[in-house]
Amino acid sequence: MTKKILIINGPNLNLLGEREESKYGKNTLEELKKNCESHAKSIGLQIKFEQSNIEGEIVTMIQKAKGTFNGIIINAAGYTHTSVAILDALLAIKLPTIEVHITNIYNREEFRKKSLISKAASGIICGFGINGYIMALDSINEILNK
Repeated sequence: MTKKILIINGPNLNLLGEREESKYGKNTLEELKKNCESHAKSIGLQIKFEQSNIEGEIVTMIQKAKGTFNGIIINAAGYTHTSVAILDALLAIKLPTIEVHITNIYNREEFRKKSLISKAASGIICGFGINGYIMALDSINEILNK
C-alpha cells in the first residue's frame, strides 16, 4: 500500500522564486512541488502538496490529515516561531512529522532561532535550500518503513 504524505507550506512560500533569491533561491513553489512529486514517486510515496498564508487553514489541514495521511512534512515559515495552534494540531494527530526550512533558521535573526513546532517533529531539516524537502521525503520514508 502506497504511503501518503502531506506537505504543508506556510505563509509567503507562494512567493518562492521572486522573494529574497539570495536566501530562498530562484525556484518557484510550483517547481518545488514538481520536484517533490517526482522524488516521492521514485521512492514509492504519494504526496499532497499544499500552501496557505492563513494559520487556521494550516491547522485544519493538519487535523484533516489524521486517518488520510501516514506522515506530514511541514515548512510553517513565519508561523514556526509563533504558532501554538499549529504545534497543538501536530501533537494532537500524532503522525510522524518532519519540520523543514529552506534557510538555516539558526543562522538568522534571533527571533527565528526558536521553533515552537519542533516539539511535534520527529526531525528538523534546515539550511539546504529546496533540497531539504527531498531530504525530508527520504527521512519520512525511513521513519515509516521502520
